[in-house]
Amino acid sequence: MRIGNFELRSLFTLAPMAGITDVPFRRLCRQFGAGMTTSEMTTADIRLWQTAKSRHRLDLDHDAEPCSVQIAGADPGRMALAARLCVDRGAQVIDINMGCPAKKVCRRAAGAALLREPRLVSRILAAVVTAVKVPVTLKIRTGWDPGERNGLQIAHIAEDSGIQALAVHGRTGACGYGGHAEFDTVAQIKEELSIPVIANGDITAAEKSLEVLRLSSADGLMIGRAARGQPWIFRELNYFLQNGTHIAPLEKSEVRDTMLAHLNDLYRFYGDATGVRMARKHLGWYCAGLKNAKKFRSQAVRADSAAEQIRLTWDFFGRVASDDILAA
Repeated sequence: MRIGNFELRSLFTLAPMAGITDVPFRRLCRQFGAGMTTSEMTTADIRLWQTAKSRHRLDLDHDAEPCSVQIAGADPGRMALAARLCVDRGAQVIDINMGCPAKKVCRRAAGAALLREPRLVSRILAAVVTAVKVPVTLKIRTGWDPGERNGLQIAHIAEDSGIQALAVHGRTGACGYGGHAEFDTVAQIKEELSIPVIANGDITAAEKSLEVLRLSSADGLMIGRAARGQPWIFRELNYFLQNGTHIAPLEKSEVRDTMLAHLNDLYRFYGDATGVRMARKHLGWYCAGLKNAKKFRSQAVRADSAAEQIRLTWDFFGRVASDDILAA
């Protein structure tokens, strides 16, 4: 799959997720085979870029290619300026968020709420594409609500505006993450567009990935929530696609070393205090996929120092006798 001049090494990409896909997590997912990773959603209001949260979100992956940054907003001028500034910082792809269903985003007429205003969508996309010389991509939902699935209309606007790849989550904005993703609209969009179309939503396992590819005819798949606590899902998906069989699960030592490397990367990136807070949720997600990890999870998510989180992780894996540690 190509985006502009970039040939992705895998058709499985990591979905941008606020509060999750920071530099340490993106780096980890690429190590396990993600074809592209994109920054957390960043506001186009550059007046807010001086906050600690925004500064971390704007830290770029200079070792990644392409280096993709996602921006969100509802004002064409601000979006264009934000895109230019991101490119000046080293972004090689600008991704526009029109898929986030979060109320605090939609209340500002941004994210998925923009799908209700096709004319504004057209103005925003034209402004950003004109403002930068790098590929611009777009993430949308199938529509704003089940009674208004206008994803195809928005997709045509995107292609006509110069968008070079389109990711479509198989739910409407109003659906949030409830129910099951549907891919009929994604398939319809793929049939009518010439740019790459990436399907997103409910891709949780290898077999499901092939089912979504069949249902949607998409060029690629975007993995979001399923990567939390199991960044090795990209290793599993790539192997299954290439070989038609499941790769052997990671051994206990590999899971342990992955978790420890992630924790230490978080502490380096954020500093110990914030790093410990960020690590708590990742430890919770890791434990959800580990056998007999209830006690470990209870302790790890309450630990108030980096040393304690590291010690608890070593202790847990030291007590596990079998290499068979990943929950089915």
